[in-house]
Amino acid sequence: MSAYQHAATQRYIPRGVIPACLLPFTSDLGIDEPSYRSHLRDLADVDGVTAITTNAHASEIASLAFDEQRRVLDITADEVGGRVRVIAGIYADGSLQAADLARQAARGGADALLVFPPAPFILGAQRRPEMVIEHFSRIANAVDSSIIAFQYPLESGQGYTTETLVRLAEAVPTVVAIKDWSSSPVQHEANVRALHSLGREFSVLSTHSAWLLSSLVHGADGLLSGSGSVIADLQSAIFHAVQGNDLVSAREISQRLFPITQVFYADPWVDMHNRMKEALVLLGRLPAAYVRPPLLKLPADEIERVRQALIAGGVLRELGVPA
Repeated sequence: MSAYQHAATQRYIPRGVIPACLLPFTSDLGIDEPSYRSHLRDLADVDGVTAITTNAHASEIASLAFDEQRRVLDITADEVGGRVRVIAGIYADGSLQAADLARQAARGGADALLVFPPAPFILGAQRRPEMVIEHFSRIANAVDSSIIAFQYPLESGQGYTTETLVRLAEAVPTVVAIKDWSSSPVQHEANVRALHSLGREFSVLSTHSAWLLSSLVHGADGLLSGSGSVIADLQSAIFHAVQGNDLVSAREISQRLFPITQVFYADPWVDMHNRMKEALVLLGRLPAAYVRPPLLKLPADEIERVRQALIAGGVLRELGVPA
């Protein structure tokens, strides 16, 4: 019997507020372990945070060697594994490589895997949904771990139609959630409705931080977002306000989030996590905002825009003291 056929009723279903943590580097672009540990503790201390994701976009996963990914996961599990769940990104262009990474993550103590779509899917996998199922099946056969499918925008070529997501969930029972980055309110709602109608527990985690209130009102079961590295407290507050049907409070929190997310997710998107690192420096939570090439440090005027956005959102005071 394959590993994924052992899907159990007690399987971990990710819900709630799940920051995708940033990864600080030293001036020579090595991993800054002390700062990373401090960052992890800060996130785990936020009321309402249920899990932390590492080895994902926010961790600059494209620049990390396999041994670095293993080390980052080891640090994460060691620092916060007993306090919150740990989710590990699986970022690979081949299914066999992804299965190997999944085994490594399971051995490292990950509670769930966030599976990125392979780059070859850009060339037409939307017309071959069986390729999607094969990719996830290879991973599910390698480990008995909860799997989160990372849903990209359809126009990227790496996104999955709602129908494919349903087929995937039916074919691979250890796929228990999606991280929805469909970037379309229409498709997002369709995904929520279809995946909540499967006849088993299934979680839709939003990563639509730029329009989080709308996304949560559609029925998302939580959120998994890089901006949670900076504003997890506000994300937790708005999530619980929506869950409690307190729309007045949710709107007030959304007003605070708006100027921050408008800057974080401004064009070009490639700088989104650079901006978040600079925000943590401004807030005194990281000592520096080094990024690995091809990413580049932000110019001074953009760092100032980040500072002004944090002030507008009530997260930073005018004199640079955290609010």
